[in-house]
Amino acid sequence: MSRDEKSDDETRDGTDNDRRRTHRLDAGRALIAARDADVRPETDEIRGLARSAGYEVVGEVTQRRREDPTYGLGRGKAEELMRRASVEDVDAVIYDGELSPGQTASLSDLLPDGVEPIDRTRLVLDLFAEGAGSRAAELQVELARLEYLKPRLRELIARDYATDLRYHNEDDRRVLDVERRIDDARRALSEVTEARSERREQRRRAGFDAVALAGYTNAGKSTLLRRLADDVDGPGTHDDPGTHADVDDSVSAADRPFETLDVTTRRATLGGRRTLVTDTVGFVDALPHRSVRSFRATIESVRDADAVLLVVDAADDPETVGDRVRTTLSAVEETAGPIVPVLNKVDLLDGRELRARREVIADAAADLNADGHAVAEALEPAVPASALTGAGVDAVREALRSALPTEAATLRLPNSGAAQALLSWAHDSGEVRDVTYAPDGVTVAFAGRPSVVAEAERRAADLR
Repeated sequence: MSRDEKSDDETRDGTDNDRRRTHRLDAGRALIAARDADVRPETDEIRGLARSAGYEVVGEVTQRRREDPTYGLGRGKAEELMRRASVEDVDAVIYDGELSPGQTASLSDLLPDGVEPIDRTRLVLDLFAEGAGSRAAELQVELARLEYLKPRLRELIARDYATDLRYHNEDDRRVLDVERRIDDARRALSEVTEARSERREQRRRAGFDAVALAGYTNAGKSTLLRRLADDVDGPGTHDDPGTHADVDDSVSAADRPFETLDVTTRRATLGGRRTLVTDTVGFVDALPHRSVRSFRATIESVRDADAVLLVVDAADDPETVGDRVRTTLSAVEETAGPIVPVLNKVDLLDGRELRARREVIADAAADLNADGHAVAEALEPAVPASALTGAGVDAVREALRSALPTEAATLRLPNSGAAQALLSWAHDSGEVRDVTYAPDGVTVAFAGRPSVVAEAERRAADLR
């Protein structure tokens, strides 16, 4: 297609067309293209991602060979893809991997008119865009999409220069506009990230522990969150809504990739500890580092948590479990608190299979630690559970409670109304393990977050 034949939307930067396609329930018909240097490619996941984006998958072309610098696939397979795209009357070819800007342009030239090459990164970003509901999620998706678009726009411009120099000034404006939008998104996202960090600190000062759920997409994080959360009428509802206005009391648990893009936070009480548990976006394999980096606000909610629940789909085969654990932990890179792996769907495994999954998690963490990701030392023993049936969830609660930072103190208080008020505050802010009344005063065994215990000791000293 010549430049003069392109629509105004396409010559601007392509994002308007992206946006319309992403939010269409029926994205059209698609062929899958996949390549692997060592084995016959597995296409189950990319097919699932395509269906989630609204495509009807009508076939696939796969190849076992090294990457071709022009098309990704070898020339022969690329031409087969072209013929099948015409016969199958498809709207898109979805490539299971990242295409360089040049490969994208070459495939576009080869495929029939109206058939668009979409690589895995682009497909995942489209899914993220569809799931974005909050300002933070929208900004993260916008930044990732612009970072993806920029080199492809430059490739398109370079090809245009080779055939027609009339659009030099317009092309410069297009690149500058994308760069300006990237800078704007980064600034806005920094503000959002700082605000979220401040809210987390406010919650800690109020006595709440911060727990994050992390894991590969569709591992069962949202279902586990529902199990851990306090009931609507339970102990989590006494919080000040002004302090925790963004705590969400509804969680979707649909079996769909990227159902959770906006972070969702619920209250949970763990052995007397008031906790806020946050479900984060499911990670996915083969996203380039620059795209993962765009989701800074989400990743930092995992990094800064007092403890992390790493939810693993134990029904996957051991090799897949290892790959997906590495994908998740390499995106997070490091955590401030311990990581408790949860082997979800344990009802589908026997003892031997469970041991195999434990071993691959430990091996994956060790590999990452050798690569400079400080996660192996943070890893706690894996806990088997089933979020669907509830089996093992109490063990998850106990493991999580044990992993949270804890200080203990003995408070000696006078027999007074002020002491009773402090005791009530202690029940709300931490764990009151024992109360002993005597003629000369009250002795309280208290435990909780280190900052909360320090505050309790200060208040007790003021009463003496």
